Formats: sequence, C-alpha cells, structure tokens
Amino acid sequence: MSTVRSPQPASLAGLEPAEAARRLAEHGPNLLPGSAPRTLWSMVAGVLLEPMFLMLLVAGGLYLALGDRAEAAFLLSFVFVVIGITLAQEHKTQRALESLRELSAPRALVVRGGEEIRVPGREVVVGDLLVLHEGDRIAADAVLLDGHLDVNESLLTGEAVPVTKLAGREAGQLFASTVVTKGVGVAEVHAIAGATAVGRIGQALADTVEPVSGLQLASRRLIRNLTVGGLLLATAYALLGWLWDGHGLLESVLAGIALTMAILPEEIPVILTVFLALGAWRISKHKVLTRRVPAVEALGAISVLAADKTGTLTQNRMQVAELRLTDDSAHGEGATELPELFHELVEFAMLATPADPFDPMEKAIQQFGLHWLTDTEHVHAEWAPEFEYALSPDILAMTHVFRGDVRHAHLLATKGAPEAVIDLCHLPDAEAAAILRQVEAMAERGLRVLGVARGEWQGAAWPRSQHDFDFRFLGLVGFVDPPRPEVPAAIAECRGAGVRVIMMTGDHPATAQAIARQVGLSERAEVITGAELDALDDTALRERLRHVDLCARLKPEQKLRLVRLLREDGEVVAMTGDGVNDAPALKAADVGVAMGERGTDVAREAAALVLLDDSFASIVSAIRQGRRIYDNITKATRFVFAVHMPIIALALVPTLLHWPVLLMPVHIVLLELLIDPACSVVYEADPAADDIMRRPPRAPSDSPFAAANLRHAVIQGLGFAAILLLGYGLLLDQGLDAAQSRSAVFIALVLGLFLLTLANRDLSRPALARLPARNPWLPRMFGAVALMLAAVVGLPFLRGVMGLAVPGALALLATIGMLAAAVVWLELLRRRARGTARKAAAR
Repeated sequence: MSTVRSPQPASLAGLEPAEAARRLAEHGPNLLPGSAPRTLWSMVAGVLLEPMFLMLLVAGGLYLALGDRAEAAFLLSFVFVVIGITLAQEHKTQRALESLRELSAPRALVVRGGEEIRVPGREVVVGDLLVLHEGDRIAADAVLLDGHLDVNESLLTGEAVPVTKLAGREAGQLFASTVVTKGVGVAEVHAIAGATAVGRIGQALADTVEPVSGLQLASRRLIRNLTVGGLLLATAYALLGWLWDGHGLLESVLAGIALTMAILPEEIPVILTVFLALGAWRISKHKVLTRRVPAVEALGAISVLAADKTGTLTQNRMQVAELRLTDDSAHGEGATELPELFHELVEFAMLATPADPFDPMEKAIQQFGLHWLTDTEHVHAEWAPEFEYALSPDILAMTHVFRGDVRHAHLLATKGAPEAVIDLCHLPDAEAAAILRQVEAMAERGLRVLGVARGEWQGAAWPRSQHDFDFRFLGLVGFVDPPRPEVPAAIAECRGAGVRVIMMTGDHPATAQAIARQVGLSERAEVITGAELDALDDTALRERLRHVDLCARLKPEQKLRLVRLLREDGEVVAMTGDGVNDAPALKAADVGVAMGERGTDVAREAAALVLLDDSFASIVSAIRQGRRIYDNITKATRFVFAVHMPIIALALVPTLLHWPVLLMPVHIVLLELLIDPACSVVYEADPAADDIMRRPPRAPSDSPFAAANLRHAVIQGLGFAAILLLGYGLLLDQGLDAAQSRSAVFIALVLGLFLLTLANRDLSRPALARLPARNPWLPRMFGAVALMLAAVVGLPFLRGVMGLAVPGALALLATIGMLAAAVVWLELLRRRARGTARKAAAR
C-alpha cells in the first residue's frame, strides 16, 4: 500500500503536446553525455586489425611480388568483401543493441494537456510536469509543486539517508538521476540533459556497457591459444617448404599464410557477439527486454525460478470479493445491495485509503466504496487527513487522522494486515483468535485480507506510535486477484524442463497456498513464513528450502537471503521483483527479472531482464529462447571446428607428401565467405528443438568449448579430410592433371560444408533427414553455394585465378563418391556418439 498522496491540483494541466514537441525539437533530447555508438571508421579499424584480414593483405602483396597480378587483384578484392560483410554484421548487431537500449531507457510519467502519459525520459522537456511515485528515478532537475517525497540523493552527495522534499522552491528542489524512496508528488522541470546538476558535475549516465560474458572470455582464451599455435605451426611449415622441398621463399611464405588462415577459427567471436545480441532482440519480441546481454547466456541454465505472486502469477487486478464483520456476518460477490450493517466497515476502509490511490487494493476499496456508498453520508470526498502513520516493518498497518466533530476531537481510520490491526485494537485473546480463524478461512479461498478499525483521539499532540491510540475492530475486507490464464500451462512447462518454481510473496500463507493450488505450482502444501525463516540459521534454512516451494509473509531482505542460499546450494536462480527494496535480490540472482508495467525504475535498473507485460509466461518464453540460443551457439561452434579440419589438412598434407598444392589463400578466403554466413546467419536462425523444454537445465559449467563437443567436431572434420585427401591421391594416381583433381576435391569440399552444416544442426538424426527444415536460411545458403561453384568453375577468369578446370566425367564421379563417403562417415559417427550417450545415461 502506498502512503497518502496529495491530490493533483486542478490548475496543473501541464504543457500542451504540441508545445512539448516544439521544445523537444528546439532544445534536443533529455540525454546526459554518454558514450556514442561505434562509428564507421572505428568498425573499419577493427576489421583492419583482425588477423585474417592482415593475412589477406600480406598474401595479396606477395602475389604481386611474384608477378601474379590476376590472383593478387582477385585476392585483394576480397578485402572489400570482408569489410562489407563485417560492417553488415556489426551494423545488424549494433542496431539490435540500440533498439534494446531504446526500450530500456528510463521512462517518466508527465502531465500534458491535463492527462497523465508515460514518455521516454529522453522526451522530457523544460516546463513538463513530472508525476513521481515511490521507486521512480527522476528524469530531470525539477521543483516539487505538490505532495511530499523522500529522495535518495547518494548519486550526488554520497549520503545514503533519504532527503525529505516539500513543495516550494528551496525545500522542493529535485535532481535528475536521484531516486524517490517514498511519497507521491508533482514537480515542474527546469533543467534537462547537460544543464542538470548531474550533467554539470560530470556524473553523466553513459549508455549501458555490456560486460563480457563467460562464453566470450572462454572463446578469447581459445582463439588466443589457437592463434599462437597456428602461427608457430605455419612458420615451421613455411621453413620446411623452403628448406626441404626447395620452394622459393615467397611461395613458402604464401603456403604458411594459407595454413594460418585455415587454422584460425575467427568465426567464434562473431558467433558469440551476433548470437547474444540478436538473441536478446528476439527475446524482446516475447515481451522480455534484455538490459544486460550476457544474461541471455544464463537463461538456459536456470534451475530455480523464484516468482512473486501478485501481478506475475496473478492478474494484479484486485477487486473486493468479501466483507466480514466480527459477528461472522458476510457480504460476498454477486450481491445486489450492500446492507447498512457493512457501511461503517467500507466507510473507514475508504478513509484509511488515499483519495487517488496507486496500490491495486486501495483502488479496489475506493471503487467498491464509491459504487455502493455514493449519495450516502458515508462518503467523505472533501476530507483530507491532518496526519498519517505509514506502514513500517514493525507495524504492518497505516492510520489516517482526520479532524472530528464536537464529540470526537479527531477520528482515526486504520487498515492493514489483520494481525497488525488486531494488535492495535488490543483485543482479548479469544476474540482475536476468532478473527484470525476468519482470516484463515478467507485466505484459504485465495483472498487477500485486510483488517479495518476506527478510533478517536482527544489529545493535542500526536503519539509517537499507532499503539498509543484506542481502536475498535470493524471487520475484514477480502480481495481476489485471479491467476493469469496462461500461468498453469507455463508452470507445467517449467516442471517438464526441470525448472523448479518457488513462490516468494509477502501475502498470507493460506493465500499463497490457494493460488499455488489454482495454478498447479507445487504438490507440496508446506509453507515457510518470514518469521520462521528468521528463526533458522543458514544451514537449516538451506535444507528446509529443498523441501518447500511456497514462501509467504516475506520482507525484501528475506528474499535476498533466500536467493543467496539457493545459489550457494548450486542452483542457477532467476528472481522476479518490482519494488525499490527488491533491487538487492534482483542483483544477487543469476538472472534478475523486473516487472515492466508495475515495477519501479530502481528494480528495472537492477535487473538483467524486464517483463514488458509482467506475465509469468513471458519468463518461460525467455528460458525457452535462452536454451535455443545456447543450443545454436553449440551447433555453430561444432560446425566451425569441424569445417576447419579439412581446410587445415588440405592446406598442409599435400605439401608434406610432395603433391601439387591443393588449397591456396584465395581458396581459403572463398571458403571463409561461406563459413561466416553459415555460422552467424544459418545457425542463429535455427528453430528450437522439439524437446528443448523437456530437458533438464544445463550445468553452469557446461560450455560449447567443452572437450566432448570439440572432440566430436574434430573427428567429424578429420574423417572428411581423410576422404578428400584419399580422393585427391587416387585422382593423381589415375593420371588426372592437378587442375582437374583440385576441381573435384574443391567442389566436394564446398558441398561438404553444406553437408557439415546439416549434420551439426541435430546430432540425433541423419544429416539429410531434416533437409526440408524450418530454417529459411538453409535453402538460401545452398543456393549461394551452388551459385559460387558455378561462377568459379564456369567463368574462365575466375577458373584461372583459382587454378581450377571444368571437371570431366572422372572428376565428377570422384566428387560424387567423396560426398557419398562423407555422408556414410557422418552417419557412422553420429550413431556411435548416440550409442555412447545412451550407455552413459544408463550408468
């Protein structure tokens, strides 16, 4: 429940939309100085420093030195092709990231043309009226015109204690980027962007800088090690060719460069950057905003989903469902009138509620009261509280104090947790127990229950605590918040995926149990409460959590403790939250999930993901997408290592066996132009496997670079390389010239790339079994492969540069034989791998 909100003065109509648009165009967006997106030149510079690109330039220069201008021109022309492809990928990735940043930018609630509308923080202009609630990050420097606030200004002052702000020029000065911790108010903007206090002292908010993920760190180590090893091997290979085979120095260096280009798997960084960024963009289509891209990596490993109840599992659309008096008289839904007996209960529930509330239960109280009590003496729209006692951790109730009549100097209206209101009324044990039984019965039906009391006060000074008043208990108000219709199916999907769902709520234990039953959250009825939790040490609580799925009457700091203990127990935890005090738990979780509709700015900034529709089903969709993305990264990594094996072997072995050169730098560059799109486009777009949500979560230690995954890829590639080398040797033995033999092997190698692409999409099925697949990029890739082969073999200029010939009957027959052998090899390897996996599972 919120604290008292002063009604917005009727005179505060705000700017007209047209005037706001004019000021935005004139003064620019409300953006603090930050890091700019990468420029075109910085992208080009990044390409120029890539090892593959440097090798390309050196090889082109050496061909010029050798006098082979045609091959040099052809090779150097790829410089521009590589730049173009890289810039296109960079632009696509950056565009995805920028769209995510635009979505995740802070928002502001402003008054324009007399209406409250929510706009991006960048569109706030001087003169705008900001409507501020608890948890909001203030969008610009402003002066509080109405209401009162407590504001955390630690960003500016370093002081963590909130500062109280009252309406007025001096006492109501608000600063951009500070956070409202309590209260509601209306403020007028007088400075934006660099003119704010934050801008002036240089504490600008920069664009989100994404931290490097664990996968990216692992890939960089792998690339660094392979680069060092490849350079050493290529140097030794070049020296061997020069000193042992008697090749010229330049020719030997060219062979070494070709080998280095074959060894370097420079596609790995491309895979991770593109897959994670575009994955985040795809997840946003499922109403889940990724604020920190590395969180995409953790989604597939989530084993525990700690979900808030209200608004996530339920619709967050409260309505009064039941009234109950102390004599057990009840009024339920469907009644056509409200008996006089219940008027006082509703009257004081309304008096204990702000006139213009933000909290869903308080809105329900006002709507219910106005519906039944309008035109009666029990509605007091003109009354304003003289004083209030807000909710506190010690007393979960709030009291409004009103000036009374001649008989009563002051009238008190209180509502809150039934236990707290009962305690304030100082009821006898028997009466208190009877009311608590009523509360239990209502909660078991899934109702959230508030107690209501009234009191009188004759004193001149306000007591320090609500306990010092005398209250009379009036009755109970029960609210219903029905589950979202999609939640039961989503929870069932989580259970099938091995993801345990734990409810963490501040509600009554019986209410939590009722909702859990309705959505099928858990078959275990046991609940642990905040009070019980505090009585347990970490070891005992960790053990208890293994057997309990419902946690009720929790405070924010208790949620943080639970998240930490679950993580210490080896779980990968996703946590949902919406309030200022949920931020520590959201930050402590492996994947913090904030509510987009009802969540505070602080919660959204602390979280890695933001639910744009506050729906639990959206979290499950995000987990499914996270698993798909991780699967596709694993497939693409396997393909990269598999495809580099034959390229390395075909560049290295012929020279060692004194055969004619098979692969030259120009061939390798052409192959790289096929490998890159296969990784970053075809695999990225691969749909999720049918069983993706029927598997247990992957272990956090799993990696696409795990030995088992790379070993399978290397064996795949080496077997294919052996087939191609055997075919090349047999063709040479048959007296076929080098150009014809090279053409047969090169065509088989290029088509084999497509075969390896199919084989690594699904290790559970034969390579050609899913040819009519759901991936729209597969036929496009095959078309590009066929077109490229037709060009390099059919066009005389390209054919000469590549050292190829139009294949004769024997060469074509050999190509078909090599591809058939490759299909058999991949199928044998797949069956062996499946058999090994079954034996391991059986053990």
